[in-house]
Parts: sequence; structure tokens; C-alpha cells
Amino acid sequence: MNQDSTSAQDGSRVNGTAKLPSGSDAPRTLEEVAVDLRKKVDNLLELQTDDELLQNLQKQIRISMKVIEDSFQQYRPQELSLSYNGGKDCLVLLVLILACLPSSLPTDSGFPKTLQSIFIIPYKSFPEVYEFVQTSSKDYFLDLTRYELPMRAALEVYLKDRPNIKAIWIGTRRVDPNGGLLKHFDPTDKDWPQFMRIHPVIDWHYAEIWAFIRHLGLDYCPLYDRGYTSLGGVNDTFPNPALAIPGDQSKFRPAYKLKEDNEERLGRDRKK
Repeated sequence: MNQDSTSAQDGSRVNGTAKLPSGSDAPRTLEEVAVDLRKKVDNLLELQTDDELLQNLQKQIRISMKVIEDSFQQYRPQELSLSYNGGKDCLVLLVLILACLPSSLPTDSGFPKTLQSIFIIPYKSFPEVYEFVQTSSKDYFLDLTRYELPMRAALEVYLKDRPNIKAIWIGTRRVDPNGGLLKHFDPTDKDWPQFMRIHPVIDWHYAEIWAFIRHLGLDYCPLYDRGYTSLGGVNDTFPNPALAIPGDQSKFRPAYKLKEDNEERLGRDRKK
């Protein structure tokens, strides 16, 4: 087993092409980052638009934030954790959780300094993924525990290491394997480590994920700009053939150019 825990440090920056103020105005605490993200999300929600994609995105955001707020009603902050692997879906989920923090925390508790999270490292993980997890966990003040173990074993160890954890937010969507029948709140199966799985973005579509990331100017794993649309390990993850540039099959358009959910995983489990 290879496991370590890294808490976010001061002096971090929030991911994104929309840079935060420098110097003394830069956020230095999770609370300041969360308040900044809430403003950005609220601005998106208040946007008057005829664009159908953005209208659907606004609906999805409201549903997801209600699920997150409900999770804070059912569990104390110290009983909640986030499954984080640096992918696009859990990045969106992370930002929504932080945006909900200012209005969801109990009035008798102080603002947390970090957000508990777990990173189950894929077999032969991409260096770019690991680096993005490393930097973004500092940007967003994650108390991130890493495990190089199969998922079930990693969760067993994590719950022993953090016995207070009762529920874990997960960025699974319908198009993911075993995602078709999931609800917003699902307890784990009896033969798995016991906790509540919370799926706030379960019904988001691929295009909505990227609309959120790009509208808020969030930084993301650079593999997405090379045509990767679903990230796993180096042995089962390749650029999406649907994004190949005609006339040059060695070059690919960025992931956000893909539109269809059913094409998202075309780069997984295939031969080079």
C-alpha cells in the first residue's frame, strides 16, 4: 500500500483563466475561495440567455446545488468527503461544493480550513493527471488522501483512517459504467465499505460539463486539450477518435469540441 495525505497550504491560487487579484487581495483561505466561486456561479445562474445549452446548464446547477445543500442537512461537514481524481466531472462537482459552503455550513460551526477528499490513483496513471490533482488540491484547499490500491481496498483503508466519514460525494454521470440506475443518494452495496454515495452531477450531459468549466474559466487537466475525453490509466485511455483532425490522424481537437454523450468514451479500452 502507498498512501499519503496532503492538506492544502496557504498562498494558493484558484484554477482558471480568469486570474484572481494578486498580492494581498488574493484568497488565502478556503472561505475566501468558496465565496469567490459562489459569486461566479451566481453570476452564471443570473445570466439571461436564449442559448439552450446555457439554459439547461442553469437547471443542472440548481439541481446539483440542492443535492449538495441536502447533504449538508443530513451530515455534518466532518462526515463528508469528496472522491477526487482530477477529471472534468469531479472538478465541476468540487467547484459546486465549494460554492455551496458559505450558505450550507451550520451556523454554530466555523468555516473549515480544508475539504476532506480521497484520490484513488489509477493503475499507471498519467503524469499530467497526477500533477493536476496535486496543483488543484492546493488551489481548492483539499485535505487529499491518496491510495495506490484497488477501489474497494482503498475505501476500506480510508474509512479506517477517517472513521468519521459517513458520506462521499462522487462525480459519476449516467454515461459512466454502472451509472444508469444511480440516484442522488445511494448507500454502497452490502459487500462494499459502508457509506452514502452522493451523486450531485449524475444527470449532467457532456456538453454541460464543458460549458460550466469554460464559462467559469476553470483550469483543467491538459490532456483534455490533446483530444482525451475520458481519463483512466495510460493502458486504457487514448485520444478520442471522434476528435481526430481530418487529414492528420495524429492530431486531435480539444475535448470541449465533442458534443455527444455517446461518443465520450470512444477513447477508452481500445488499441492504439
